[in-house]
Amino acid sequence: MEIDAAVRASSDGRLRTKYDNAVYVVQRAFALYPFEEIAFSFNGGKDSTVLLHLIRAGYYLHKTSCGDEAQINTVQNCPLRTIYFETPCAFPEINSFTYETVSTYGLPLETIRSDFKSGLEGLLKEKSTKAIFIGTRIGDPNAVGQEQFSPSSPGWPPFMRVNPILDWSYRDVWSFLLTCKVKYCSLYDEGYTSIGSIYDTVPNALLSDSSTGNSFRPAYMLSDGRLERAGRAKKTSNNTETNSVASNGMNNAEGEQMIARSASVIVVGDEILFGTVEDKFGAALCKKLHEIGWRVSHVTVVHNEIDSVAEEVKQCKSTDDVVFIFGGLGPLHSDISLAGVAKAFGVRLAPDEEFEEHLSQLIGNSYIGDRNEMALLPEGITELLHHKMLPLPLIKCKNVIILSATNVDELDMEWNCLLDTQESGLLRTKPFVSKHLSTLLPDVKIAPVVAKLCLEFSDVYIGSHRISRTGPLVVSLIGKDYQRVEGAAAKLSGSFLGLFSQVDSCK
Repeated sequence: MEIDAAVRASSDGRLRTKYDNAVYVVQRAFALYPFEEIAFSFNGGKDSTVLLHLIRAGYYLHKTSCGDEAQINTVQNCPLRTIYFETPCAFPEINSFTYETVSTYGLPLETIRSDFKSGLEGLLKEKSTKAIFIGTRIGDPNAVGQEQFSPSSPGWPPFMRVNPILDWSYRDVWSFLLTCKVKYCSLYDEGYTSIGSIYDTVPNALLSDSSTGNSFRPAYMLSDGRLERAGRAKKTSNNTETNSVASNGMNNAEGEQMIARSASVIVVGDEILFGTVEDKFGAALCKKLHEIGWRVSHVTVVHNEIDSVAEEVKQCKSTDDVVFIFGGLGPLHSDISLAGVAKAFGVRLAPDEEFEEHLSQLIGNSYIGDRNEMALLPEGITELLHHKMLPLPLIKCKNVIILSATNVDELDMEWNCLLDTQESGLLRTKPFVSKHLSTLLPDVKIAPVVAKLCLEFSDVYIGSHRISRTGPLVVSLIGKDYQRVEGAAAKLSGSFLGLFSQVDSCK
């Protein structure tokens, strides 16, 4: 079979792995369901074109593995029931390619001219259909929550969605099409990279060829697969105010500056709990948050265990504005932070094509295997925070930000990038001001005065600690109103004339 032979002869190890996995899914579907109760949804696009040839290869291998020698010469084209949803807004080139392909490979076509759901309902009433091959890839709008075998959604006709190329990237699609030298829709040679309707699709501007005027380079020349849908019109929300970071607080500008947002810090690391290394991230991040007027509710260190991370994230995400996580990122068995975050939100880890593109540009294809485990991110809740200074975007899941810094210098860079990125949610508020007073007085002497001070200056944090058992006591007064902090400090000093002195640091 020419498809299988072409892939086997390729030097692209990643393509061979993706092909093997996809063909296994196809073979599994043919083993599970009667051939006459399986259908193939074909729309003329590049993804369904890939799927067509994977189905042909999988069917051929399925028959040969069953030892059905009598049919080997008749299964080259896999005459599977093929569904095409034809719409008036489809490109003529898509229609032409679809009908030409159906004719070339002898596919029994069933054309439906209604909406997808109604069409399926009618189709399944007429013919028993237990499974439908679909060319869905992670990153597609309808891919969230799907597996390679996924039952249809509630409210839809019951059938099994079979998704052999769910974890394929844009690069994988074109690697397959070019390696196998199969025909695809001509629009892709005219600069179209993702084809919808004639009303929302234009050639990808990133493929514009300035040397030849208005022409475009072919779709397979798009170097960054993350920008596959750059030629598709995007709907914009009119409710921009509610989506802004600033609108998450008070409307009054002064009140917005005075309010103290809260954050928590989770450090993942057995090496810290074993005492092998010292945690420097927690203290450094607390200082940075304090400088932009944020309050830190707590800092905790947890084991490199999915449940430990999940339990901590679940608690913090509902009580703090932002949760920061350090550690546990990478390809090692102990790198479980993302799995813990996913579990805390009740979602799965799924391949993220955009992040995988970033990884491939940074580290090449050294991760070749069934999939790049480092590109598995919490599905449906992940946002990538980009900045020109970052080698890789930071990962944000709802209000949880995963930092990849391995030292304080890297933390400084990531922090500055976060402050420069509105999507991070790190709104600068009025910074805290502090006053630190030192005394040799015993605790019992000043305790009644400090207790009354806390009631009178409830908007000022008043805390204390000793540098040593016999050393001075340091009282810290922290708040956002400079006059109130100064007033509290003056009242404390005035209660013990000459016995308190100001120090520059609370250390």
